[in-house]
Amino acid sequence: MKIIIKPKKITHKNFKKFGELISTKKIKPININNGYAKRFDNLCKINTSLKKGIAIMSIFSSKKRKFPMNIKMMEKHPLGSQAFIPMKETEFLVFVAPKGTKPNIKKIESFTVPRHAGINYKPGIWHFPLISKKNMNFLVIDRKGKGNNLVIHNFKKEKIILKHG
Repeated sequence: MKIIIKPKKITHKNFKKFGELISTKKIKPININNGYAKRFDNLCKINTSLKKGIAIMSIFSSKKRKFPMNIKMMEKHPLGSQAFIPMKETEFLVFVAPKGTKPNIKKIESFTVPRHAGINYKPGIWHFPLISKKNMNFLVIDRKGKGNNLVIHNFKKEKIILKHG
């Protein structure tokens, strides 16, 4: 079975079942530091407390991907959310499927995340690892702790292609 997936523009609404779009658009900031900074609160819900996990912050140094991409696997983190915020102004892509024992290939979706935005996957959401359009760093907030928080599914019969551009 061959499936071709094309990314669509991400919105808060169309990504809601997979996680949260992290963006300051439509958020009223709080002026802080005597007016020298603005604070945008409550941009996403970091969820790491299952099995007494803790939230950690990391930097992932990502290599530019080439398209079309052959998607051979997906992963999920059942015990915690995972947020990705680019450290430069850039678009990136996400490739996701709803929670389940394995990815439902009929429900796979891909989204283009615009400049000035990041994403936060809900716990248990299937996704392909980071899909960057440039060599660059991403700030990542996710879970550390006991328990198996990484499940990988390798596609055997399916041929899944991510087209972009």
